[in-house]
Amino acid sequence: MIQVLKSNQLSLAGLVLLVGCQSTPPLAFTPLMPSQAMVETLAYPGFLVQPQLADRYRQQGLRARQRGDLGAAIAMLKIALALDPHSPSGYTILGWTQHLAGARSEAIMTLNQALIQRPDLVPALNALGIVYLVEADLTAAIRTHNQAIALQPNNEVAHYNLALAYQRLGQNQQAISHGRTATQLEPGNPHPWLALALALRSAGDLNQARLAYGRALSLDGRYGQPGYLNSLERAGFSADQIAALARRVDHPDSPPSP
Repeated sequence: MIQVLKSNQLSLAGLVLLVGCQSTPPLAFTPLMPSQAMVETLAYPGFLVQPQLADRYRQQGLRARQRGDLGAAIAMLKIALALDPHSPSGYTILGWTQHLAGARSEAIMTLNQALIQRPDLVPALNALGIVYLVEADLTAAIRTHNQAIALQPNNEVAHYNLALAYQRLGQNQQAISHGRTATQLEPGNPHPWLALALALRSAGDLNQARLAYGRALSLDGRYGQPGYLNSLERAGFSADQIAALARRVDHPDSPPSP
């Protein structure tokens, strides 16, 4: 019996030695490439997302913005996004509120985040284009508003802002074209008529410029008062454009200067 056990042990030892001496190829390893959805889920687990609670905070933020408390509005809207970080409209609302508060660098980042999630979101493109316009980044403003028009041709906001941007660049025919489209899409708003008047004057068409300005005054006579024209800054007009309209008010028989 002892002899048999020794024999078996020797045989086992030889087998181990034989196997150990053989060169075995390494197992093939294919790395797992997670999807974008998986990455987002891992970064922000689904159980933390609470859309209904987020909407309540968003509504509170909008109410605060309406009463002019932009600091409180931004705080509420940020909480809403923390509760629902996959809401492009939530980023759009926050970005526009940051713009209204003068925090335009933050607004640009926030609005771009909305567009990362929804590149075809026209309200985000409109808002971002306006921020670029106010920041005097005219190339970016034109690019962004043209993207919005490609998605929604009858986009009066984009056409109006393109009229202002092109006029500032001295590209008068493009400014006139977009200005006319904006007045057709929103004939009851004096702002497109004022933008069109500036573009026409820059192009040397004095009679048409006078008519467009007169149409704006017929809609809101306050734009015939120099002091009231400063409110146009909130509508995307530059300081030079407002000054040009002010010169028209000081000399009502002449159209606005370029």
